[in-house]
Amino acid sequence: MANIKFSKKLFEKEIGKLDEKMQDRISMFGTPLDKVGAEEMEVEIFPNRPDMLSYHGFKRSFLSFIEETKGLKEYKVEKALKDYEVDIDSSVKDVRPFTVCAIVKGLKFDNDRIKEIVDLQEKIHATVGRKRKKLAIGIYPLEKISLPISYKALEPDRIKFLPLESEKEMTGLEILQRHPTGKEYAHLLAGKAKFPIFVDAKGAILSMPPIINSEMTGRITDKTKDVFIECSGSEMEVLKKCLNIIVCTLADMGGKIYEMKIKGNYKETTPDLKSEKIKVFLENVNKLLGLTLTEKELKTLLEKMGHNYLKGEAEVASWRVDVLHEVDLIEDVAIAYGYENFEAEIPQISTIGKENPEEIIKRKIAEILVGLGLLEVVNYHLIPKADLLAKMGEKADKDIIEVENSKTEYNILRKNLSSYILKNFADNVDSEYPQKIFELGRVFNLVGGKIVESEKLTIGISPGNYTDVRQAFDFLMKMLELEISVRESSVNGIYVDGRVGEIYLGKNKIGEIGEVHPRVLRDWKIKMPVAMLEIDLTEIFKKF
Repeated sequence: MANIKFSKKLFEKEIGKLDEKMQDRISMFGTPLDKVGAEEMEVEIFPNRPDMLSYHGFKRSFLSFIEETKGLKEYKVEKALKDYEVDIDSSVKDVRPFTVCAIVKGLKFDNDRIKEIVDLQEKIHATVGRKRKKLAIGIYPLEKISLPISYKALEPDRIKFLPLESEKEMTGLEILQRHPTGKEYAHLLAGKAKFPIFVDAKGAILSMPPIINSEMTGRITDKTKDVFIECSGSEMEVLKKCLNIIVCTLADMGGKIYEMKIKGNYKETTPDLKSEKIKVFLENVNKLLGLTLTEKELKTLLEKMGHNYLKGEAEVASWRVDVLHEVDLIEDVAIAYGYENFEAEIPQISTIGKENPEEIIKRKIAEILVGLGLLEVVNYHLIPKADLLAKMGEKADKDIIEVENSKTEYNILRKNLSSYILKNFADNVDSEYPQKIFELGRVFNLVGGKIVESEKLTIGISPGNYTDVRQAFDFLMKMLELEISVRESSVNGIYVDGRVGEIYLGKNKIGEIGEVHPRVLRDWKIKMPVAMLEIDLTEIFKKF
């Protein structure tokens, strides 16, 4: 969660008097009022609503909630002018492959607005951007740069510019070693042979994302009228949504949005503020919320949350990163209806609750492994298809359970836990070693045309060998008072032939154990050897 502060006087001038009723409305909107002072007020914004991490973003949505405005707010995007282009060089592919950009003109900045946009930028970095790992934003005064822009990667010693808050020029490596911001985010470029940079038409370096902007071209002031905005990172859809949040906030400050053409390594025209249409069934709304709303009432409630609605279809704003499914819209309906208006009911059943026996066993397994110094991880049930096929050697067969019309790259249900354990190692190559992790989780497989769920355990040790992971597993089985056997295997999969075995509990095969093949490590870009096991817990549950 993140808190935003803004002027109480401005709020009362543009939204309404901050009396007891208004304070109640703010809280029931899902943005608890944290503090109210004589000059300043502070509200809490939940992570699913980064579009409200600024005063203007909050104002846009809240005015709709209190019915001062109605439905989806539309913004006009002007066509790209001459040289409104960004050329993407192929050199950034292995560093920070994507960027989306825009220009906003006709702004009137003052100290409060500059602070608001900088705070928005940093809060998006910390939340959606995962501390700049997934996303970094740069905002530049257009009058100080020359279009078109290039986005490329160079060797650190070939990069030299004056970073923000510095008195002398530094190379890319010197920024990471000496500059306070560079040292804080140095791990994001650790091990990279080249660093990404934005360069203008005259060769001036604008920034080295995701680290820092240039002092000469990367600082907006109260004299700035027009700005160039870029978002760089690894996930295109996340970048597009966050760019939309930034440009719409600037448009609410009076700016005029212009699109830019992205060309080179790929082609895009951004920003794209086109709304998205999602089906909403009245029957589902009433069933999930326990209400008896009419079509007209549903339309009114969705409009209170900034959506349009017509004939079973909601039109969702391009900056709403939290709306992925019909159920997200139903949650908005509940907020608009008012949680205080729901009537509590006592269920007409009587039960005695107790913990699921399988959960007791899983907790015991976790406690034993934590006692051995392993760290438990919890991953998503969905995984990118590319991770399973390209990196794990799986075949694109009928056994893959794919999500229809996925809004993200996480588009198939996981068949195993091993792929996520390897992804954890890949995402933490710059963290301290040794890394010893495990996961207890659910996997999904097709059996006879039906989806069958099962619980599995995976243990991974890096750097590690067969003996390391076998010792941990043997101790676990001893503490559970179970006898297992491991048989030689020539399984042609993710393990090294001759360093892999099949695990049996009695006559039943429950999993595999071995050293991960160098080819798999290379595909995941893991630099240390990994030993791993994965077992199905079904037979173990039967023993208790």
